[in-house]
Amino acid sequence: MSIERVSALIERHAHRSDLGLPGVRVARVTDPTERTPSIAEPILAFTIQGSKRIALGDDVHEELPGTYLTVAVELPITGHFVEASHSRPYLGFGLDLKPASIAELLVETGPHRRRIPAAPPGLSVNQATPEMLDAVARLLELVDRPGDAAVLRPLVERELLWRVLTGPAGGAVRQIGLQDSSLSHIGRAIRHLRSNAFEPIQVVDLARLSGMGVSSFHKQFRTVTAMTPIQYQKRLRLQEARLRLLRAPQDIADVGHSVGYSSASQFSREYRREFGSPPSVDAARMREAHQQPA
Repeated sequence: MSIERVSALIERHAHRSDLGLPGVRVARVTDPTERTPSIAEPILAFTIQGSKRIALGDDVHEELPGTYLTVAVELPITGHFVEASHSRPYLGFGLDLKPASIAELLVETGPHRRRIPAAPPGLSVNQATPEMLDAVARLLELVDRPGDAAVLRPLVERELLWRVLTGPAGGAVRQIGLQDSSLSHIGRAIRHLRSNAFEPIQVVDLARLSGMGVSSFHKQFRTVTAMTPIQYQKRLRLQEARLRLLRAPQDIADVGHSVGYSSASQFSREYRREFGSPPSVDAARMREAHQQPA
């Protein structure tokens, strides 16, 4: 079966730091991990063995063997590997989703409706088809055939993208390639939030940047990100604060202030709500964990 074929190929290539296929990556994880916050970039990711759990806002998604994750815009997520061991590691495959590649495919499929559909959820998990897994396997087989890869890689990637575009996640992935889609409008607001994460924001300014009314913008932003713009910004701030605390011991109040909090008590309260421990305790635990031998 294709999933066993993909599994064997990931095991074979997981030691490589560079597969020689731009935008393609594999993962092999041998231990469960703690919940780790990060910013997910647009990606198509398959879980082949083991399992992973992703939280976006209050929504929790399970990545089980034979499923694929699509992320259509930059999203602050929290994820951790649930089922992973030395005898049966987590195995995964990822392909960056590039607007230009998707747009090229859409041009070839013919004209699209003039009405722009509402923005879809920015993250979803669906069941992979045998055709998708077969394309993944053929893509990974090119790692050992660099001469063939130069010609065949774009063709196999296009096939894989087409399988996704015609599946349940197609609506979101399709909008990545459309310059004037609702998702691209929300993407402008997201990029602005990321560039100005530590500054005060006004939702009316984000709505104007997206070319929408405030009510429509707020509704579509929440559909895409599973959170409000203020909640999105809060997660960006808290993730950056955690990273700064991990890098070096610092005064908690100074860290809070550096990421946009004027109140040290509010920063500590929201940090604990997000990560389960006060900043000082969480920072000490993280540094201790990172100092342990691998």
